[in-house]
Amino acid sequence: MNNHQWPVPEGEGVISAPPASSLRDENQPAGEVERLYLEIFDAVIDQRLRPGVKLTEAVLCDAFACSRGTVRAALAQLQHDKIVELQPNRGAFVAQPDIKETRDVFEARRMVEAAILDKLLSLPDLPDRLQQLWQMVRQERAAFERQDRVSWIRLSNAFHVQLVRLAENEVLTELMNSLCSRTSLIIALYDKPGCSACSFDEHEHILQQLSRGDRQAAQQAMRQHLQDCEERMHFADRNVPDPWTMFHRQL
Repeated sequence: MNNHQWPVPEGEGVISAPPASSLRDENQPAGEVERLYLEIFDAVIDQRLRPGVKLTEAVLCDAFACSRGTVRAALAQLQHDKIVELQPNRGAFVAQPDIKETRDVFEARRMVEAAILDKLLSLPDLPDRLQQLWQMVRQERAAFERQDRVSWIRLSNAFHVQLVRLAENEVLTELMNSLCSRTSLIIALYDKPGCSACSFDEHEHILQQLSRGDRQAAQQAMRQHLQDCEERMHFADRNVPDPWTMFHRQL
């Protein structure tokens, strides 16, 4: 079983939130292209790089001490994964999912996560497997209460990926990772200010129904959770992109 064990806090209020890149395939080859890919990927998912922000080759080369070839290869991979858009004669930009893509992503998630719950409910030791998810939800709540937005975003996103990991299906895990990454972009672009786009209370409710083995209630809890997330998106006004120099370094 490919269980990614999440660190347990040693003291009250201590948050351990691995970056989104830690949920990806651990067998990915290491190298300069992968390193740059992961730096940009995490900055986007953490919402330090906002949708619509331009990624300038020269600045990336200088910031990461790498060649233009490395930058272009990393950006091409990010485009393939729907994280970056490469526009002819304009350059690379953090992707801005449109309304149709937003609807499609949430519809796909409702379909995929319903199938995942069915698979999980067939496991005889499911309550034991869910223990690390209960811990994650506690961490998610603590991060929110501490106003640690980055940790909260990471844990909120990781909950769904970790849930599918318990089903031990690598293809479903890869698919869910992709859908969650695209959802993070959507939330960064369309989330209403002050709204909680992915609630730890709703995650807790899903776990309660799974622990009881109540298929109908678990499915309803997941559908309602994803529907609530989608309904919180506000398409009339988009967030104004922050300056793109939001890496943890001076560019």
